[in-house]
Amino acid sequence: MKTLISRFIKEESGATAIEYGLIAAGIAIAIITAVQGVGTQLSANFTTISTSLK
Repeated sequence: MKTLISRFIKEESGATAIEYGLIAAGIAIAIITAVQGVGTQLSANFTTISTSLK
């Protein structure tokens, strides 16, 4: 039983998977934020062009 608990404490693969998950979530949030900013700017540009063409 002692060796089983010792092995469980030394196991780090679960922690590594969680770290990779957090990194992936951070990257996804950064991408979503960037795309929203670009989308807003593009919408404003198209509105300006549309108004100019009328």
